[in-house]
Amino acid sequence: MNRRGRGVLVWLVLVLAALHFLLHLSLGLGAVTPDLLVVGLLLLARQVGMAAAAATGFAFGLMEDALSLAAFGANALALAVVGALGARTRDLFVGDSVLFMVSYVALGKWLRDFLHWLFVGPGLRDDFVGSMVLRAPLAALYATAVGLAAWAVTGMRRE
Repeated sequence: MNRRGRGVLVWLVLVLAALHFLLHLSLGLGAVTPDLLVVGLLLLARQVGMAAAAATGFAFGLMEDALSLAAFGANALALAVVGALGARTRDLFVGDSVLFMVSYVALGKWLRDFLHWLFVGPGLRDDFVGSMVLRAPLAALYATAVGLAAWAVTGMRRE
């Protein structure tokens, strides 16, 4: 990716993070909105190294964890792992077809939800079937639609 493309990507990730907190906190929409932090992180992870993606995920997770102290660290750890694994896919999968991006974002979002569910501990967890089988796949599809739109609009697809 050239320098201009990286600049566009950084701005996209910053805008998605700001929109995430605006929609979730300022407007109070919560679960009605897609997880824009994961979308931004996964798009960034395909273009940067493993350490940068994990650090970005960790920073995003800390910002989100600062809002709820009940399971502090669960978001940070989950997003750091997703960022690191997302960056690793660049070495394993060459090219960015639409089919790859759909599965990449959907699996990345589901993995984030699963890791968060796992890390919060048994006292704070919802039931597995309701969380991981019913709600998480729908949230993953929602995030995938937004991720594909962002991917196409920014021109990352053409590179």
